[in-house]
Amino acid sequence: MKKELLMASALVSTLGAASVAQAVTATMAGSMKVGVEFESPTGGTDTNNVKDQSNFNISLSETTDAGTTISTSFEIVDEGTVSADDDNAIKLTFTDGSALELLNAGNAAGTHVVSVPSAGGEQGIGGTSSNNAPTGVDFGAGSTVLGVEWHSAADFLADGLKISASYSTDSGAAATATARTDSSWGIGATYVTTAGDTTLTIGGGVAQAEVAKTGTALTNDSNGFNIGISAVTGDLTVGLGFGDGDSFEDEENGTTSQIDGSVMTAGISYVTGDLTLAVGVTAGEAKDSTTVGTAGTTDDSHDSTGASVTYAVASGVSAVLGYTTVDQQDEGASDSSSGGSAWYIGASMSF
Repeated sequence: MKKELLMASALVSTLGAASVAQAVTATMAGSMKVGVEFESPTGGTDTNNVKDQSNFNISLSETTDAGTTISTSFEIVDEGTVSADDDNAIKLTFTDGSALELLNAGNAAGTHVVSVPSAGGEQGIGGTSSNNAPTGVDFGAGSTVLGVEWHSAADFLADGLKISASYSTDSGAAATATARTDSSWGIGATYVTTAGDTTLTIGGGVAQAEVAKTGTALTNDSNGFNIGISAVTGDLTVGLGFGDGDSFEDEENGTTSQIDGSVMTAGISYVTGDLTLAVGVTAGEAKDSTTVGTAGTTDDSHDSTGASVTYAVASGVSAVLGYTTVDQQDEGASDSSSGGSAWYIGASMSF
């Protein structure tokens, strides 16, 4: 309780320094995507689906007399069912360029994940599976909503270096049979430099979280690290990322899987005129177990390859043709219900 009170006091005292204003500055952005996807599951029937997706984002900000910028944002997403993303922090950006995020801050290890090129489009293979192989390199970077994250200014200690550190504490939710994160910490860094005509970005982070079920900590908590690198030379971008660690998955009905996994992502994109060509691969593997403290003995795996061609039709308007093939293994056996291939053709408009 003491930690929560100190965090609340810091938030109130900081916001209290702002001048009284009638309204903050608001900016808007959004997009509309419409297309059709064709799925061919390895062990199922071919299907086609119309993808109609839209999102609308509002960013709010204001600057105090002392020069501190207070900002936040929210997003409304429509993917068949309208939902609002309100897991956004209140961010304080100071005059020296450093920043502090309060509440819903996330984990600093995820902040510094390097962007790796991947296929465009909305294609994928649906299906129900107990496969727990990770597909994102920051799968071990958990947090609670009651957290803070500090970001350094640019060129921290060295030119091109930025770092972040985060901490979250118990949200106060009642203990149940559903496993949840009780607290977490994370650190991350990004370094940008040049080598001839190439701009190199190197980033990554380390995270640790305590996980509990019915108030009792799991034997293996969530933790991990990620590292990545991207190189941009003119219109060519190449990237590589890797993550390793432990995580957990709520399998419902009071069952929790503890997961020991790793994942690698790689991709390349090239811009030529109005065309963007992209190829990306993901390879994840894991051993999972629903017995606390007992490691799994067979592998889950997820291997996918995607490619796309995106054409800039006009300012803010693009057309995309994408293809993805997926191979899944669940407990060492082929998972045909969630493996196969998929095509997508569609267009997007953004503002």
